[in-house]
Amino acid sequence: MLSTAKRLPSASANEAFALAGKGLPLAGTLAAGLLVAAFWSPHEARAEFRVCNDTANLVGVAVGYRAEEGWTSEGWWQLPATTCATVVPGPLQSRYYYLYAEDASGSGRWTGYTNMCGAEDEFEITGVQDCFARGYQQMGFSEYDTGREESWT
Repeated sequence: MLSTAKRLPSASANEAFALAGKGLPLAGTLAAGLLVAAFWSPHEARAEFRVCNDTANLVGVAVGYRAEEGWTSEGWWQLPATTCATVVPGPLQSRYYYLYAEDASGSGRWTGYTNMCGAEDEFEITGVQDCFARGYQQMGFSEYDTGREESWT
């Protein structure tokens, strides 16, 4: 289970991130402003998965990962413009992590081809099957290969 300590409170992601289909796909996905890159420094021992918002707008982020109990998706982290947040604290337990993000201004989404469950309000969902039947939304997450590194930003 991920720590919620870095999540910023919100009434709902629908209010903050326009989940009702108002966003448009952004070309270049991460190059357009949401950054996830390899992170390692021999002088600083940190273990985590961090996401950085390199845009001028507030961005909402959800993460997916494989846990002992099965596939899990969790959100929302609110990242103000030009900030970073830890979405997975501690040493990374999986090689692959998945991200979905929306620009609060409604100008875009960062999506992918890996379907996982999500919700408008803050969520932590185990399982990726039957999202709609279980009362959730199905969202396309982008896959990131950490290469078995202990930390990623």
